[in-house]
Amino acid sequence: MFTTKNGRHWLAAAAITGAAALALTGCAGGGDAGGEYDPEEEVTLNFTWWGNDDRADRYGQLIEAFEAEHPNITIDGTFTDFPSYWEKRKTEAAGGGLPDVWQFSDSYLREYAEPGLLLDLETVGDQIDFDAFDEGLKQTGQLDGTQYSLPTGYSSWAVFLNDALLEEAGVEPYEGGTSYDEYTEWMAEVTEATGGEVYGGTDMTQRIQTFENVLRAQGGNLYTEDGELGFTEDELRDFWNSGAEARDGVAIPQQQLEEIAPISGFGSNRTASEASWSNFLGGYLADSGAESVTIVAPPIDEAGGKDLYRQAGLQVAISADTDHPEAAALWLDFVVNSEEAGEVFGTTLGFPASETKLAGTTLEGVDAQVADYLDSVADRIGDAPPVPVVGYGSLEQTFWDLGKSIGLGAVTVDDAVEQFFAEAKVILG
Repeated sequence: MFTTKNGRHWLAAAAITGAAALALTGCAGGGDAGGEYDPEEEVTLNFTWWGNDDRADRYGQLIEAFEAEHPNITIDGTFTDFPSYWEKRKTEAAGGGLPDVWQFSDSYLREYAEPGLLLDLETVGDQIDFDAFDEGLKQTGQLDGTQYSLPTGYSSWAVFLNDALLEEAGVEPYEGGTSYDEYTEWMAEVTEATGGEVYGGTDMTQRIQTFENVLRAQGGNLYTEDGELGFTEDELRDFWNSGAEARDGVAIPQQQLEEIAPISGFGSNRTASEASWSNFLGGYLADSGAESVTIVAPPIDEAGGKDLYRQAGLQVAISADTDHPEAAALWLDFVVNSEEAGEVFGTTLGFPASETKLAGTTLEGVDAQVADYLDSVADRIGDAPPVPVVGYGSLEQTFWDLGKSIGLGAVTVDDAVEQFFAEAKVILG
């Protein structure tokens, strides 16, 4: 049980291990809300999200604001870490028990929309302001022209630096935008300067997002419009092999990361840098307790490459079988559109995708940092990638798990490549 600073209690759902890969079973064909909202009806909505205690505290504040405005609606909230979150949803989908409203990801759009597990938001359009969104951002929650989810904001991949740790180490901050080899050299400088008490960073080849950036800088993508992988076994092998130097005493050992999970090396002050989405700044500050964190552009090997994009993957969706679609839509709209959401979350759920949410966001401090960073990498922003393939979320997790196994020495790069492509063949058919 987690208690927010305002006294609200949230259940942090236990991690689910060994969950079976249950097949998704279709529900009521995309949902037909029908009916009208009754403001006198007492309603309880189940709402869940992934994230850390900082995010839970912010959701607690937003829920209190919403319930004050809609005293007939009670929001019952739970949260967990990202991998456990999707294992739980998979189990619920197979059993017909998805939450009324849930934090969603565009990585799973096909997987949950095609079987009819998500509500068509147009059926509750009276409760949602779609016009507050830029058309391109709104389309991130669409499949075949149907709006199944809406983004809370957008982010771009970034590198975070712990200013105090670097000052203590006597190492100049990473300038950003160098080659990957130069970034590894900088990490080595930090690790050597601290005698390994603080590492320069984490093996970047663990994350599929880094591989995506490498492919995009060369004009490619992770997957094609036809739902196939956009890279070869040799390309993946070369990518994972490129992390060998970082794994050889430069980056934090994977065993240490396993011991402190789910807190990251950066969040636990064991690394001076880490790559992730730009909206992670608030969470990193909360986890690490650092007074200041700098955001810089990630490495790139191709001059003029358009490797980055406006990633609006963090979304909110409604389950097709909810008993209260109109009330659920009011809560979804409050999360993605309200000025209160902008005030409470700032840029921690991404730079606000909605004009009305942005109007409530005061761009100062952390939020101004994120805004400035997004402006600084504007010349590297390219077109959004194709809509994620069915099973992309599972492939992303498989990639991460194999990357960690390589770091632990539990699997060779060649075997990891073979396992990834075997898994992809099953998932993508």
